Amino acid sequence: SKKLSPKRREEWFRFIQKHPHITYAIARVYPRTIERINISRAANLAALRAFKRLTNRYQVSGIKCQVYLDGGLYLGNGNQPPYAKTVVRGDEKFNSIKLASIVAKVSRDWFMTRLAKKYPSYGFEIHKGYGTKAHFAAIRKYGPSEAHRLSFLKNLKFA
Repeated sequence: SKKLSPKRREEWFRFIQKHPHITYAIARVYPRTIERINISRAANLAALRAFKRLTNRYQVSGIKCQVYLDGGLYLGNGNQPPYAKTVVRGDEKFNSIKLASIVAKVSRDWFMTRLAKKYPSYGFEIHKGYGTKAHFAAIRKYGPSEAHRLSFLKNLKFA
């Protein structure tokens, strides 16, 4: 998804939404939880929640399946089921991970655009929450919002 323009990602996302044989689930972990358990565990928690949503929605328990996760993702924290496999650079090897990456990026960008309406001073609709100079300048000027992760901000130098 990183190699695609925002327009192409959205085109692919519409394809994914309309395709009769592709299904997906989205899960989000909010800043307070990330602060409490750390970003890596939060990403794994989101992966597990999305997986559970899919399996509950489509009642696939008992059906053999293989789950591929990108990079450092795991279903849960440590006790990954045998049908789940983490693949380094999986987004370069598996179409399912490529498509999941597009869904994740587009849905996050849309969330950031909605967040910009709640916190208009920060420019979330432009930088999508990434650490740009403009984002840091807004934090310096207005202070952190409820959407900001304070543990992340502690490590930043706003020079």
